[in-house]
Amino acid sequence: MAAKETMDREVEEEKNIKTILSEDIDYSGNLKFSTSLKIKGKFKGEIDATGHLFIGQKAFVKANIKAKQITIYGKINGNVEAFEKIELLNNAELTGDVKTPDIIIQSGCFFNGNCIMTQKDTHKIQPIIEQKNIKPEFKDEKKK
Repeated sequence: MAAKETMDREVEEEKNIKTILSEDIDYSGNLKFSTSLKIKGKFKGEIDATGHLFIGQKAFVKANIKAKQITIYGKINGNVEAFEKIELLNNAELTGDVKTPDIIIQSGCFFNGNCIMTQKDTHKIQPIIEQKNIKPEFKDEKKK
């Protein structure tokens, strides 16, 4: 995806994002949200969300992040976990470990860390129950 196409996509996405922290914001602390949020400035701390997080092209985030979905155009320094998907788009930079069931890394991005792929909706997966002492029922035709 070319730089102009990436910028056009980012601008189009902004129309549907509920909360935007603008470029002049420099925030430190803990952030929790359940809808969609975009960081365009600087953020340092922890993010624990059930919504979709967007990191703008000029944003710099130094945080450990958990969110439903994470779309990165800018820079993140920290471990990142998404329950649905992580996208690193044109020129994004991520330094830290990733844990997600689905990841997209476009050409031109920088990723330095480990990646652990999980199953989607792991909280809905039932544990496998070990079945012990179950004897198979075989009929031995020769013993008749």
